[in-house]
Amino acid sequence: MVTKDNPDKSDAAFYAYINSVSGIEDENRALKEQTETLERELEKFKRTPLLVCEIKELIDNKAVLRLQNGNEFLVEISKECEPLKAGDGVLAEQKNLTVLKKLGSPKKFDVEKFVVIDKPTITWDNIGGLTDQVRSIKEVVELPLKKPQLFRDIGIVPPKGVLLFGPPGTGKTLLAKAVAASTKSTFIEVVGSELVQKFIGEGAKLVKEMFQLAREKAPSIVFIDELDSIAATRVDVGTSGEREVQRTFMQLLSEIDGFEALDNVKIIGCTNREDILDTAITRPGRLDRKIFVPLPEAIGRKEIFKIHTKPMKMDKLDIDELVKKTENFSGADIQSVCTEAGYVAIRENRNKVTQKDFLEAITIVTGKTANSDYKRMFG
Repeated sequence: MVTKDNPDKSDAAFYAYINSVSGIEDENRALKEQTETLERELEKFKRTPLLVCEIKELIDNKAVLRLQNGNEFLVEISKECEPLKAGDGVLAEQKNLTVLKKLGSPKKFDVEKFVVIDKPTITWDNIGGLTDQVRSIKEVVELPLKKPQLFRDIGIVPPKGVLLFGPPGTGKTLLAKAVAASTKSTFIEVVGSELVQKFIGEGAKLVKEMFQLAREKAPSIVFIDELDSIAATRVDVGTSGEREVQRTFMQLLSEIDGFEALDNVKIIGCTNREDILDTAITRPGRLDRKIFVPLPEAIGRKEIFKIHTKPMKMDKLDIDELVKKTENFSGADIQSVCTEAGYVAIRENRNKVTQKDFLEAITIVTGKTANSDYKRMFG
């Protein structure tokens, strides 16, 4: 019997059925959505990946496409692709390299993280024992920057750059900074090994942007130390690292070729190993003026001693004796001797440096000190 307080059992069963059906429908809906999501993800995995490339040049309705490994191809451009310009990053098909989509300009390096930008204050008076080298670098770098009209009037083309080579510590960097100071040029210094990046193609981009920076800050001097690390004689090699060095080197040659000889940007290369350089870097029109910077002779060592001892407080000094005892010393070695002589005086609480201090400093710098502890530690 059905009463008000006891609902009919059929109604309860009906409501239970409705709830059950509703739950199943919700579950089916969730499963369907999950299935569709998985199908979309599966379709993504089935698609052929696209290549990220760079537009080097546009020719009619086609593009010269540069891949990240440095190879270049003339390819078609999809009609759906946005208007392109040289330097744009794009997506291209793997099979036929058709350009499908514009990505925008590729990210630039913060090139100033890799180079030292300076306005040197070193003068020619700070350089001793390099009379011939100073004259040569003035002719090649200073004169074209200060008086380019002289070359135009005579009808000759000066070198675009110069190669400084010789043993370490002989004053190659000093010469470069002095000529930058004398011409009031921005001095952009980079170590050759810094130009070779671990990612394919980045070394070449860094070289390109470094020279663009030089143009923006002209008059400027680009100083590449350890040039041999990227410009050594090329050999047939297969490793990716060696190929990257060669790509960076080729970009360097391209940038040098892109300058006019009378532009207000000059290039100075520096190396201790001139013998292993690729002849392409020193051929006419590039770094074709070579200046050898040797160890200083007796007269040069005397000049260097006078330069470094000028600000020092000292008793009467017999420089000739010091010159005799520093044969085969570089300019940097002589500077170290002067600094070490000052430390000898400081250790003994004196405010003047003596001849004896210099003689002791020479033995320390050459590693022949009489101190038994030093001998025991260093041999």
